[in-house]
Amino acid sequence: MSSLHKSRIADFQDVLKEPSIALEKLRELSFSGIPCEGGLRCLCWKILLNYLPLERASWTSILAKQRELYAQFLREMIIQPGIAKANMGVSREDVTFEDHPLNPNPDSRWNTYFKDNEVLLQIDKDVRRLCPDISFFQRATDYPCLLILDPQNEFETLRKRVEQTTLKSQTVARNRSGVTNMSSPHKNSVPSSLNEYEVLPNGCEAHWEVVERILFIYAKLNPGIAYVQGMNEIVGPLYYTFATDPNKHAEADTFFCFTNLMAEIRDNFIKSLDDSQCGITYKMEKVYSTLKDKDVELYLKLQEQNIKPQFFAFRWLTLLLSQEFLLPDVIRIWDSLFADDNRFDFLLLVCCAMLMLIREQLLEGDFTVNMRLLQDYPITDVCQILQKAKELQDSK
Repeated sequence: MSSLHKSRIADFQDVLKEPSIALEKLRELSFSGIPCEGGLRCLCWKILLNYLPLERASWTSILAKQRELYAQFLREMIIQPGIAKANMGVSREDVTFEDHPLNPNPDSRWNTYFKDNEVLLQIDKDVRRLCPDISFFQRATDYPCLLILDPQNEFETLRKRVEQTTLKSQTVARNRSGVTNMSSPHKNSVPSSLNEYEVLPNGCEAHWEVVERILFIYAKLNPGIAYVQGMNEIVGPLYYTFATDPNKHAEADTFFCFTNLMAEIRDNFIKSLDDSQCGITYKMEKVYSTLKDKDVELYLKLQEQNIKPQFFAFRWLTLLLSQEFLLPDVIRIWDSLFADDNRFDFLLLVCCAMLMLIREQLLEGDFTVNMRLLQDYPITDVCQILQKAKELQDSK
């Protein structure tokens, strides 16, 4: 470990041991990248995403309270519906008179169950494909959820629901921008059949199953948005960061940090807000208006070729660049994004920097060449991109 890296670790430790965290100092340090040693990144992200307050003394009680709250969500939304489902067929009389699978009443437990299944099947399809270039999400977690995996349990778990359901998955993915796709061509291809992923034996859980549960509970608690394809790409790097710093509470901590992050970016996922000032269309146009200020020649070239920002910037912005780079590089970019006190204004500058760093190729290329460049971004050095974005920020 270099002396410079040791010095950076010491700087973070000094800030984090104060009774009240100096947020501006923490943002400034985090912006340049957070060391992963000693759980530093996990702790900094929890503070930057407003999961932990600035007062150190309250951390222990807040974490205990939030983790118990998450256990309650598990009991209410996964365990109890599973028990109810197991019991529904016990008495034909009760099922027939009280509730039945064809009951059209919106309050029907069966109606809710079938709607939940549609969402669950879409989540299941997406989380099995998380980060196919690494094996982490297919591996077993060291901290499976004992509440759910207790061998005494007879109730239906999410795993059993997916295996047993005969419903055909309705594609609830709302892919809204024509040629835009939510997966990047430069990522390794995933197996054509999801059955190629072995389900782990009883008593074990793969990391993707934990992510599935987080997203399912989020969808249940946020019915207005529920689950939209792409949310899996937001929760993945969060969970990876918390779960690779050995911690039996990674699931609960990820859930609350994801919920807080989604509170800030959820407008990107809501189609009815696309054209509002907080929607994704406005942000995509902002990338182009920033480019026009910084490099009018490149801006005019893209305009002339009718390369609209939604062809590439939709995915860049909505997924916080999680599909454009390998996971360690995404996590490094997120250090800077989470440290941005103007909450993701810096992301617009990063997108602009990405365009300017390949300006020569874009100025020479035709429509087809340029679309390929933008949908499979060629530069892999994210530090170069972040440095360029910082230059743009400082030149305002």
